[in-house]
Amino acid sequence: MLKKIPNYIQYIFTNVLLLFLYIFSFRVLFYYLFAQLESVSSLEIQKGFWLGSRFDFKLAVISFFPLAILVLITNYNFLKRKIYQKIATTYLILAYLVLTLFFLFDFGYYDYLSIRLDASSLRFLSNLKISSQVLVESYPIYKGFFGLLILCFIIYKLTNFIYSSFKNQNTFFSKKVKSLYFISTILLLSFGIYNSLTHYPLRWSEAFFSKKNAVNQFTLNPVLYFFDSFAYRSEGVDMAEFKKYYPVIAKHLNLSKDKISFERKVIFDSTYTKKPNVVIVMMESVGVKPMSYYGNAIKSTPVLDSLIDKSVSFSNFYVHKSGTAASVFASVTGLPDIENIRTASRNPLIQDQRILFDQFTDYEKLYFLGGSANWANIRSVFQSNIKGLNIFEEGSYETENRADVWGIDDYELFKETNKELEKLAKKEKPFVAYIQTASNHMPFTVPDEKESYKPLKENEISSELLEKSGFKSVAQLNALRYLDFNIGRFLERAKESGYYENTIFAFFGDHNTAMKKTELYTKEYDLNIQLQHVPFLIHAPKFVAPKILHKNGKLIDLFPTVISLAKINHTNYTLGNDLLDVNYTNSVSFVYLGINGEPAVGLLKDSLYYSKTNVTKTIGLYNLNEKDLIDLKAKYPIRAKEMDSLLEGYYHATKYLYFNNKKSVK
Repeated sequence: MLKKIPNYIQYIFTNVLLLFLYIFSFRVLFYYLFAQLESVSSLEIQKGFWLGSRFDFKLAVISFFPLAILVLITNYNFLKRKIYQKIATTYLILAYLVLTLFFLFDFGYYDYLSIRLDASSLRFLSNLKISSQVLVESYPIYKGFFGLLILCFIIYKLTNFIYSSFKNQNTFFSKKVKSLYFISTILLLSFGIYNSLTHYPLRWSEAFFSKKNAVNQFTLNPVLYFFDSFAYRSEGVDMAEFKKYYPVIAKHLNLSKDKISFERKVIFDSTYTKKPNVVIVMMESVGVKPMSYYGNAIKSTPVLDSLIDKSVSFSNFYVHKSGTAASVFASVTGLPDIENIRTASRNPLIQDQRILFDQFTDYEKLYFLGGSANWANIRSVFQSNIKGLNIFEEGSYETENRADVWGIDDYELFKETNKELEKLAKKEKPFVAYIQTASNHMPFTVPDEKESYKPLKENEISSELLEKSGFKSVAQLNALRYLDFNIGRFLERAKESGYYENTIFAFFGDHNTAMKKTELYTKEYDLNIQLQHVPFLIHAPKFVAPKILHKNGKLIDLFPTVISLAKINHTNYTLGNDLLDVNYTNSVSFVYLGINGEPAVGLLKDSLYYSKTNVTKTIGLYNLNEKDLIDLKAKYPIRAKEMDSLLEGYYHATKYLYFNNKKSVK
């Protein structure tokens, strides 16, 4: 039978089949190592494999298609001349190598953020040095490089073997028969790319057939999805849509209805004789789910647990977007990061903003981090908007023992920060400080011992307990425990240094760490908002009594809340609100995420979560307190419409303020 098929045609389909099997093998690896589909029905898993294999075959055909065209044009000559053998070998080695790198990066990206590789991952290339160091310190890169060399050698041998296998077949066919094979092959390969019997080709959106995000993520092919996601680039403000929804956001924020203005002056009848200090601590990769206070099976955060009982805490607080740079931008500027491909901090057109951090008049303003402020263009976010800001970064500290890619670790960072704050306290100079931690981030570098802190060993935590907690590894758990310990030591130093009593301490998580699905927050996990649900607490016994507030909060509320608590007169030009204002009862949380493979926005109000995709306008309304994940938009159409209008109001107001909240030229 095969003798009736030209050898060069056999060569094409043999290579396509091998490419498919190779690509599919990564799907199998992903299933066993990352997918977490234990609670998913076998029918959904089977559908995921079936759809996924179609994506994989499509990629295999696309990968070989350029070489297939060359083979079809040269036909018999392709398997006779050595130049074509060299071209085929080089092309296939590069193809396998590129595909392998894509899948390896996808594994790491998913392990970090629980989403497959997409175009937004290119933001890491903006800080190539830092990203490279993270890879080197988190993964066995050098062994991997050696493995890639071995892979290239195997592919070299395999491609030459396949070439030689078909080289000696000498059956010849007429031009008419060759033309038939040419057309048939093109049609078959084209169908492999189209991959559908319907009017529409196989598209990435078909991967999102399940209500369970883990299933959809498993079904995707990250290489195809990476290039498909380029379609969702950031756009400017749509003035027509903004004006349409301005009355909605104006009513919600109590703004002027006669003209477009987000200006809200806040003047206090009386202020403190001695101005309180403000210290904001960004807790890297801390969500509510890994904290023992919120029900985690492992006692992971004893210091924070105790601190919450002595503080004002917000149980329904959400950052807008998962990612450190996004949260730094939002917390400082008071505007959510709703950029699609890159982070807002990397957009030079929106760096100039009127912010509350800059309005701490007569305060020393400081920013502390263990590494470089050049990371993700964060330096611009701070320096462009805050007069007289002092940045402390690598090279600024008296003692610097670099721990990993992120610079000095949190212990050293808090210790060095305290030295500077103690100096100011002794001079009775009020200060507002922003501290950005990093040790609870891959590569999870913790010391063997630091004062009372000791990392847990693998045999000290049972696999069952670790699984129940949702932590992916003991190293991940130890990093959180180390951050928790360092927060406790920082507050102890503050007391010893004499500025603790007159300081407002605000702690928030920049996003949750990627965790396994557990019985905790299952709805948030399935709806892909688990990464955004984080702790926010204000520890200031002198200024506010401890209590738990269940009202919805969002990251842009951070500065309006702390500046008001400090009784500093200010003008708020942002979308944030004072969460401690008893008159602010209609609070919501606004999130920006990915749903069904496209950018989307979401609004949380009490127990309800309303979401809407940006392109296809797919909407959903869910009750997070109900047992089952049921779409309620048809049951509550009026509530859905109200939340939709407010959601659109937040989205378009953010776009508007990106370009219309610039500081006045003096």
